[in-house]
Amino acid sequence: MDEIFIGGGGAEHRARQTLPLRRANRHGLIAGATGTGKTVTLQILAEGFSNAGVPVFMADVKGDLSGMAQEGATGERLRARAAQIGLDAYAPQAFPVVFWDLFGDQGHPVRATVSEMGPLLLSRLLELNDTQEGVINIAFRLADEEGLLLLDLKDLQALLREVGARAAELSLRYGNVSTASVGAIQRRLLVLENQGAAGFFGEPALQLSDMIATDAAGRGRINILAADRLINSPRLYATFLLWLMSELFEELPEVGDPDKPVIAFFFDEAHLLFNNAPRALVEKVEQVARLIRSKGVGLYFVTQNPADIPDTVLGQLGSRVQHALRAYTPKDAKALRAAASTFRPNPAFDTAAAITELGVGEALVSTLGDKGAPGVVERTLIRPPASRLGPADPDVRATVCAASPLAGRYDTAIDRDSAHETLARRAAQAAAEAEAAPPAEDPAETWNRARETFSTGRRYRPATTPRPARAPSRAPVRRSDSAGEAFVKSLARTIGSQAGRTLVRGVLGSLFRGR
Repeated sequence: MDEIFIGGGGAEHRARQTLPLRRANRHGLIAGATGTGKTVTLQILAEGFSNAGVPVFMADVKGDLSGMAQEGATGERLRARAAQIGLDAYAPQAFPVVFWDLFGDQGHPVRATVSEMGPLLLSRLLELNDTQEGVINIAFRLADEEGLLLLDLKDLQALLREVGARAAELSLRYGNVSTASVGAIQRRLLVLENQGAAGFFGEPALQLSDMIATDAAGRGRINILAADRLINSPRLYATFLLWLMSELFEELPEVGDPDKPVIAFFFDEAHLLFNNAPRALVEKVEQVARLIRSKGVGLYFVTQNPADIPDTVLGQLGSRVQHALRAYTPKDAKALRAAASTFRPNPAFDTAAAITELGVGEALVSTLGDKGAPGVVERTLIRPPASRLGPADPDVRATVCAASPLAGRYDTAIDRDSAHETLARRAAQAAAEAEAAPPAEDPAETWNRARETFSTGRRYRPATTPRPARAPSRAPVRRSDSAGEAFVKSLARTIGSQAGRTLVRGVLGSLFRGR
């Protein structure tokens, strides 16, 4: 099998349309208005990849892709469509599905460590400004230098507290670190935690080898991410998908143009990747789309209008399936003409007019030929899927989850000794050392000592300090001393006392004036 059958045939003798597996890593686009058949097209392409031994990843935004784990119906309407397009081998079929969920409710939990996410993606996820992004980078540098493992959200929060406490020291080494920036990042992390995203950070982290796998029959595993709840956090959704593509790019070896892709990705509601996204994030998606092809990864964006995708990314998408668009406003009409202009024209019909005339389950299809050039656009009846249309039955889904080859591997979180625990031990040790140290003198006692020394010239002793025994008085003046000698000695003592007090006043006065 070296191609995926998309559709064709009909009374108009439409050309048979296929997606060559050798060109499937050149990415693709599935577009069309709501209810025109985009989900069915996504489903039949995923089925084709799986039967060819290519693993698939897809985000299930509406919850109706779970039916791929269950055999499709054998209704007369589907058999008639199969006969109409020349699909002789049509038969219902269930596919090897593994369910995933970032929140762990509808499938295996998906986790990534904070270190794997990295400062750049975290900054985009938290929508930080340049100054706050600099603080995040300093925090990651400090963690590397001091051997602090960043695994979950509380590790990052503890590390930021440490950065704030050592702001003066770190500012001298890396540049200004303000406590205001640290506080702003902590508030963003709190919002993220309240959205339920804290469970995404931690261990065991997802191993890509568990996604890029086949079943015992050699069919590619179809990994379905439950995204009906995740879609309410579009920033987390976009960042997760971008992280996943980045991980693939870093871990997979260069393979050039293989006979078939290593894995195929389908991004439903792809406009969420780009809506209100910072320029740096769009550039990252463009870079991944441009370079990941050589890793054997095919990216397929599913959205309502091609205009939802930035031109820099749209230009990387070789194969296109365009379902019907409606032009109710001048803006819609302009977008429709732009969509039509991206196809290689077919002299048999007007592409722009055909887009508005397409029925449900019908599309304009253009795929890459053997030499990599886009084929002429063709009106195509999309083949019926072999798996179930719509969500799987709850009991079928429960059975698939229980029989999953990954059961028990990711279901229980692991909390290893990491930055949070290390910094807590440091704080406890510092508190114990401070408690064991001799108490510092009360500032009031220091002031009393200075005041008494200044006024009396005698050493001050606190009231709690017992006074030493009174020293014996000086020996009286011997009677043998003459009156002159006694006068001279008395005068010397007076002068000495006055000089001492003058000296003390001078020293203390200079100290107090210097404050």
